[in-house]
Amino acid sequence: MPLDFTAIDFETANSSPASACSVGLVRVRDGQIVATAGWLIRPPAGHDEFQEWNTRIHGIRAHDVVTAATWVDQFDRLCAFAGADVLVAHNAGFDLNVLRRASEATGGDCPPYRSLCSLQVARKTYELESYRLPKAAEAAGFTGFSHHDALADALACAHIIMDAARRHSASDVFALASALKLRVTEAVIATPERAVA
Repeated sequence: MPLDFTAIDFETANSSPASACSVGLVRVRDGQIVATAGWLIRPPAGHDEFQEWNTRIHGIRAHDVVTAATWVDQFDRLCAFAGADVLVAHNAGFDLNVLRRASEATGGDCPPYRSLCSLQVARKTYELESYRLPKAAEAAGFTGFSHHDALADALACAHIIMDAARRHSASDVFALASALKLRVTEAVIATPERAVA
């Protein structure tokens, strides 16, 4: 199997994981970046307040997303880009939670994406004082990017995985996870409850 995956990064408007206001996506095929995409998102109603702390981090304000597509309007585009790929993110639990919570907040179903965390991969691949994304990406040879720009962060994640795969002679994300004694996480699929008579 070739090294195929989609790196993803979300920025949020506030502390709610459903408040996605920006996404960055990077498609990797056979260990090479073949496509990138990124756009602003109008967060779901009830999760659309922009808190000063978040704005200070990523620079996105409420007026920036007024004309942006809503979560519902852009979700098919996101899913079409990712396809059935394993999703890679730095602290993947956060980004996969954004996917789930924003979908739940809008009454939608989130596909059962599998994921691999580039933060965990970096910790097992590099010896660094800090494993924050800029430091881990620098160790992978990707420098000078605008941290907290969703597309730039997704590119940084992709470079960490590509570099780690080379260093560990891993042919795909599953071999990489195995070499590092990590696992590609399987998504939790909600099952409808059965009524008991």
